[in-house]
Amino acid sequence: MNIDLEGQLPSLAPNELIPQPPRVGDSHRRSLKNRHRVDRFFVRFCMLTAFASIVILAVLLGSILYAGLPGMNWHFIRSAPSSVPSEAGIQPAMFGSIWVCSVCALFALPIGVATAIFLEEFPARSKFAKMFQSFVQLNISNLASVPSVVYGMIGLTVFAGMFGLLGSSRAPAVEVGVNYFHQFLSEGDRILRVPVKNQQASATVVASPMTALTSSGTLVQVNVIGARDPLPKSPELRAVTLRSDAESGIISDKAWYYFRFPFGRGVLTGGLTLMLVILPVVIIASQEALRGVPESLREASFGIGATRWQTVQNVTLPCAIPGIMTGSILAMSRAIGEAAPILIICGIIYVGASPANLMDDFSVMPLQIFNWASQPQQEFHAVAAQGIIVLLVILLSFNAIAVFIRQTAQKSLS
Repeated sequence: MNIDLEGQLPSLAPNELIPQPPRVGDSHRRSLKNRHRVDRFFVRFCMLTAFASIVILAVLLGSILYAGLPGMNWHFIRSAPSSVPSEAGIQPAMFGSIWVCSVCALFALPIGVATAIFLEEFPARSKFAKMFQSFVQLNISNLASVPSVVYGMIGLTVFAGMFGLLGSSRAPAVEVGVNYFHQFLSEGDRILRVPVKNQQASATVVASPMTALTSSGTLVQVNVIGARDPLPKSPELRAVTLRSDAESGIISDKAWYYFRFPFGRGVLTGGLTLMLVILPVVIIASQEALRGVPESLREASFGIGATRWQTVQNVTLPCAIPGIMTGSILAMSRAIGEAAPILIICGIIYVGASPANLMDDFSVMPLQIFNWASQPQQEFHAVAAQGIIVLLVILLSFNAIAVFIRQTAQKSLS
């Protein structure tokens, strides 16, 4: 090799060769082919798994539609459960699910979003506040993995009975919107009601003078006769006649706003119990949505003089609404299909009417479907398939409303 003193660059002699890069060995080629082979295998495996999942879902839906669609009619939607498969309906359970899920959403969504805002947008400054936020965050993470049946036992103890501190559902400490009556059946087969103070009122003594209310609410004078006295001949008089040894039963007339402490095993208890089930899901999803908002938007808001709450109200929360709605959809989809906590609260009981207030007894569609599916008669299995179809329609309707709200929020932000 010769040195060029003017350009300070080496020059090669004619007999010297330029160094060549190292050749790729056969082992390297085999390793590259193996990696590509593994990559293709993994992609095909993922495609096969996704296809198998779709096929399984299609088979399940097809079998349900095949079994349930032939018997689907308005009679099934509008009727109560029955021991006769052809007369069975799902109306009480359907309205029970709507009531319970509405109560659940009314409490869970605001509380969940507010908790996420507190944890993400209002950082703690003092040592005690930091410890408190860490304690809340730790418990939220732990509660997300708790089995739903545990929430059922918590709801039964806390909401239904309130630890026994406020009486019981038969003798509540507070009761609003209800009237109690001792009901008699007159000698003319008419209903006569005598108002009483509460469920524990002593039996009404049948003696003159005595007044009572008819089934239409009219106040009448009761004609009291002895246990062995002959009946009056007049039908009008027999309609208000009671014997002195007549016995009564206690009934209640509850308004739509009926409320009591403790709540008992009613709609409100079921909704609050499901709130506990989905609250961790709502909080965690809302936190992730808030973390996804760019920090530059917050800094710009602070830069023009906005307070932290004004920034949350006008910037952070509107931007996070699509993500929050996605988490809410998943949470409510879980709530409407839950059976274990509701089974602990109300059990499998016959409910022949839809709930009329928040304290009424109720049933939900998953429990009613389970009851039908566990029957030995094959006809009830077809009825259970019809119930599954109704449950899917209501679930998809709720999801469609939530998706519409999410899309509307995204358009308004863009």
